[in-house]
Amino acid sequence: MADDAEQRRAVLQKYSAGYSLRSRFLNNLANRLRNRFSRRGVLADLDDVEQCRAALRTCRPGHSDLSDCLNNLAVSLWDRFLQRGVPSDLDESIELHRDALLLRPPGHSDRSESLNNLAVSLGDRFTQRGVPSDLDECIELHRDALLLRPPGHSDRPDSLNNLAVSLRNRFLQRGVPSDLDECIELHRDALLLRPSGHSLRSSSLNNLAISLRDRFLQRGVPSDLDECIELHRDALLLRPPGHSDRSQSLNNLANSLWDRFLQRGVPSDLDECIELHRDALLLRPPGHSDRSLSLNNLAVSLGDRFLQRGVPSDLDESIELHRDALLLRPPGHSDRSQSLNNLAASLWDRFLQRGVPSDLDECIELLRDALLLRPPGHSDRSQSLNNLAVSLGDRFKQRGVPSDLDECIELHRDALLLRPPGHSDRSQSLNNLAVSLGDRFRQRGIPSDLDESIELHRDALLLRPPGHSLRSRSLKNLAVSLGDRFTQRGVPSDLDESFNLFSQLPHTSHAVSRQDLAAAKSWVTAAEETNHASALLAYQTALKFLDQHVTLLSSSSRNFDVIRMATASLAVDAFSCSIRHRALTTAVELVEQGRAVFWTQLARLSSPFDELSLPGDTGAVLVEEFKQLSSRLRAVFDLSTEDQSSQVRQLTIQWNDVLSRIRMLPDLSRFLLPPLFSDLQKAADEGPVIIVNASQYSCDALIVLCDQDPVHIPIDITQTYVSELSTEFQSVAEQFGCSDQQNKLVGILRKLWHHIVEPVVEVLRLLNVRPGSRIWWCPTAEFTLLPLHAAGPYERERDNLPQIYISSYTPTLATLVRARQRVSQCASGQCFVAIGQGNPEGGKELRCVAPELAAIAQRLIPIVSSFTPLEDSDATVQGVLDALNHNQWLHLACHGMPNRQRPFESSFAMRDGPLMIKDIIRSNWQNPEFAFLSACHTTVGDENSPDESIHLAAAMQFSGFRSVIGSMWSVDDDVAQQVVSTFYDKLVDDSGRLDCRRAAVALHKAVKKLRRNNVPLEQQIVFVHIGV
Repeated sequence: MADDAEQRRAVLQKYSAGYSLRSRFLNNLANRLRNRFSRRGVLADLDDVEQCRAALRTCRPGHSDLSDCLNNLAVSLWDRFLQRGVPSDLDESIELHRDALLLRPPGHSDRSESLNNLAVSLGDRFTQRGVPSDLDECIELHRDALLLRPPGHSDRPDSLNNLAVSLRNRFLQRGVPSDLDECIELHRDALLLRPSGHSLRSSSLNNLAISLRDRFLQRGVPSDLDECIELHRDALLLRPPGHSDRSQSLNNLANSLWDRFLQRGVPSDLDECIELHRDALLLRPPGHSDRSLSLNNLAVSLGDRFLQRGVPSDLDESIELHRDALLLRPPGHSDRSQSLNNLAASLWDRFLQRGVPSDLDECIELLRDALLLRPPGHSDRSQSLNNLAVSLGDRFKQRGVPSDLDECIELHRDALLLRPPGHSDRSQSLNNLAVSLGDRFRQRGIPSDLDESIELHRDALLLRPPGHSLRSRSLKNLAVSLGDRFTQRGVPSDLDESFNLFSQLPHTSHAVSRQDLAAAKSWVTAAEETNHASALLAYQTALKFLDQHVTLLSSSSRNFDVIRMATASLAVDAFSCSIRHRALTTAVELVEQGRAVFWTQLARLSSPFDELSLPGDTGAVLVEEFKQLSSRLRAVFDLSTEDQSSQVRQLTIQWNDVLSRIRMLPDLSRFLLPPLFSDLQKAADEGPVIIVNASQYSCDALIVLCDQDPVHIPIDITQTYVSELSTEFQSVAEQFGCSDQQNKLVGILRKLWHHIVEPVVEVLRLLNVRPGSRIWWCPTAEFTLLPLHAAGPYERERDNLPQIYISSYTPTLATLVRARQRVSQCASGQCFVAIGQGNPEGGKELRCVAPELAAIAQRLIPIVSSFTPLEDSDATVQGVLDALNHNQWLHLACHGMPNRQRPFESSFAMRDGPLMIKDIIRSNWQNPEFAFLSACHTTVGDENSPDESIHLAAAMQFSGFRSVIGSMWSVDDDVAQQVVSTFYDKLVDDSGRLDCRRAAVALHKAVKKLRRNNVPLEQQIVFVHIGV
């Protein structure tokens, strides 16, 4: 059956030229052809233009159909322009609409249609050519059309929408806020006229959401973005699978969630954004006009997640997607330079992470191509010049090719010329050019390079006043350059100015970033190298910055690498500096601030917030506000590559305000502040704590006592000697069981005695610390890897340390204080769980596990209120975690699996897989008391950062256990069984109850029994006690 258009064509053929109604038939045929093109997209139907021309030729001036013929031809030309993009079609369409409008004066029933059509065509010409007068006329015509479509008019929502869209376009061109505000109100009005069920409701929801996002991007009001996201969600529901605009809604919602992630740093927003972009990409298969856009957006989002979390696969996928997008943006494509730049940036990120030279080489070539597409006059030319210069500078640092550095400098000069006074990125270009000139000075020694670098750094500093997020970087760079010039020429004023600049760092008023911390560490290095009097203040500033920066990191293991790089040797060197300045209490405070930073942060974020549950929900509101602001600041620090000073400043003011209000609450005056010595001294309430420190500058011991100032003991060895001794011991420990290792072990224990422990014992005796008393060791750096508790002369008639004092360990003083403050909560009943896994997944069988647990059961069942055995198939990862939710006392017999390279994956081997440290720290056990870890290597941590104490025993302690028994190396099964039997006998107090405070003494007595049984020395000293 013929369709409507063909029927109209057949009718038309019956009437010859000159027939009075022929123009009407021609118009009708043209309309049907245009409608058929809209439905089917057949290009031949666009020949309705000729039908309309024919209709127009039959209409003489004054003909009643003339305005319709003009309008129809104009609309047909507009359709053809949209399809084929020929500018002359659009120009002719506009002129015809003007003619039609003249024939539809005020009062004419179709005037509003002509006003609207002319406005739409002018809007399209503005979009194509950017002539402002077209857009202004378009807006005025839409206003006139709206006046002719009052409330109740069927086309009113269309006019509201069209005027709103045009005002948004003008806002995007000129940035006038009132245009955007009016646009939003018009979209709201249009949405009210398109209620649920209306075919265009999803379009109105989408348009209003987009406009609210524009306003958020301009003014930063969070509620605009939240409303935008909800509107996009509503639009997406109205565009189910199969809807032609679904991919648009998926993309728009994803972009808005990405904006919110950048503002607030909530990881789930970024994760959802990525999944939505994946869904949109599936709906934009090869050949789809928006595929390159979706590839780019997904790639950018994955790149941001890599910057936040450091997962390499996200970056690799981002790079491949950018490559795919680039293939769809061939030479001549308007977005090709953007894709070249984005792919280059991702390759640069991967080079920084992995150091593969080919990534950097490709990055540089892509940036060269992008620069060619951004000729003089292009708005992004300075960005391309800067990016290419930075990449060439990185290649120079890696390979030392002078031409790379020379080109880098010239490119930075060109970028600076395009960033005149008043340009937002001028300080960046000044800084980058100055840094590159400094690099060339250090390579070639040309004085003029250094002088110019200093002057450029001065100019950059003037553009980064107090409160600017990059001020500390400029202070550092200028100070270091002046220090270099002092080293070269010896002019005292350069050195004085250098340290005057460094001394401004403590007055930083914004939230601390990694850049601020790096600046303070540069001050430390300069002060130590020149023996400057400001050294101690430099360390105090660096550790204060470290503390503040870590506060803004989420308590996740993925941030451990950030912490590890930030801390390095800072704490132990600060301790040494304090000792050299005779500031002993400061030494204790500083070494505490810079060690076990990850655990300290975890403890901070889990306990102070609990204290904020005050009447009237005041605390809950403050907690939520503080967490949100912390997340938003964290997001800025994680992702910012350009200056976001105003955003950082605004967030910092809010963050500090909330912090001040929290500190006004009872008992929270030092909320998120590091403890003072008066607080830390409480660690020595039940016996002295000995801090043993190894720094590149000195080795020292400091005895902390409960009722007097600390006592300093110089240790006459170097850090290198301690490191060599630690390496020697690790080598011996790997060979325990071989006959010749016993003598080597004794040799190491004698060295520990002679150089470290004996001088401490002599002072303890002078301090009247009686033999048999308990003492706590708090070792730092490589000392953490050595068995200080077992040191001794190992000679006849002479006592070793275990015969003099009962040793315990603590990773930090604050940890011990917290453990003491947690009073036992199980006065009514003691719940004990004994977990044994002798047949782990893929592991060696442990035959002594069952007898070990049987012996514990026999001893404890009559004493404790509940005893739960968990063995073999019941001893799974989840089974253990569940059991610890209901028991405060734990004995765990299984394989311990240390991971020195990835310490958070150190684990206990369970039936169904590893129970890792990262699983333990996510748990929230109630009032845990004591854990006996009858497993190998439970105190073995990260070999590269021993001060962070990331090992299984520490994980249990920081998860709340007040007292923990762990092992320093492999434990013999028979020895473990002997120790356990004696240990639990001695853990029971006079009232017949378990007391975790007796653990150190109970272990001491169990080990003493081993000595009488002629057990090998390494098995006598393998177990250590940590905690109260």
